[in-house]
This record gives sequence, structure tokens and C-alpha cells, in this order.
Amino acid sequence: MPAMTSSAHVRPAEAADAPAMGRLGALLVTEHHEFDPKRFLAPRPDLPRLYGEFLDSQRQQPDKIVLVAERDGAVVGYAYAGAEGNDYMVLRGPAGEIYDLVVDPAHRRQGIGTLLLEAALAALAKLGAPRAVLFTADKNHGAQHMFEGAGFRRTMIEMTRELTDAVEKRGS
Repeated sequence: MPAMTSSAHVRPAEAADAPAMGRLGALLVTEHHEFDPKRFLAPRPDLPRLYGEFLDSQRQQPDKIVLVAERDGAVVGYAYAGAEGNDYMVLRGPAGEIYDLVVDPAHRRQGIGTLLLEAALAALAKLGAPRAVLFTADKNHGAQHMFEGAGFRRTMIEMTRELTDAVEKRGS
């Protein structure tokens, strides 16, 4: 794929960005579902609209951050993050959490994800977050490489077991 010649810039999301963010959020859901259909939500026809509406509602929250990467007037990625307090379920003190970071496949591997990540981290620091955490799918090696390159380290491993499979095996 040829490198794009125009640069991208990151800015706070606006209401008009909801459809583009929704499309990208639905892409995120689809990619994760393809990684592991038993673990991740299945895409549905109204998902782009619902995801876009959700992200639009989050950008108005004082402890949430929704940023978009724009290139030539088009939204090509977004980051969604927030400040979180103590979380005893994961044994973590206050932190900024990056919930979503998505770049359109046609614009990946061109530094846009890194731009979004750095902008989200700076915004979380302004909210007073002492550290940032995120989750990435086990099979999403490209994202893991980018996050490790940005100084993230592995601290938790999620493991999943389908309980319905266990019940079915016992019942046979």
C-alpha cells in the first residue's frame, strides 16, 4: 500500500463525527468478533448508528475523551478514553483507560494510531490520571506492537472459558 502524502491531525470529536466514528466502532466490533466469535459481540446492522450515538454521548462527559484523526476532511480514526478511579475487580488504582483506538484500514501503518494514542495520553494526563491502561485482543498483534512501542507493558492476561460448552460436555 502506498504511503499517504497528506498528514492527519487529531482534534476533539464533534457531533457531526458520530456517523464516521460509528462506522469505525462497528469495524472494531467486527474485527474482534472475527478474532473470537464466542468472546466478542457480534456485529449487527444498526451497530454503526448505535456506536456513533454512544461515542457522541461520551464526548460530552467531563471524565471522558473522544478524539478523531482527520485527513483531507475525513475522519480516519478515533480514540475513546476516560479517567477511572480505583477498580478492585482488576486490582488497580486510579488510571486513565483507553477504551477504543481505531484507524480505518486504508490509513493504518502510517502513524495515525500513534498520533491518536499520544493525544489521548496527553488528555488523560490533563485529567490527572497517573497512568494509562488498555486492553487489546490477544490476536491483535499489530495493536500490541504499537502499544509496546509507546511504552505500554503487559500486566494482565484475560482468559475466557465458555460455560455453556462445559455444561454441554457434562450432559453428554
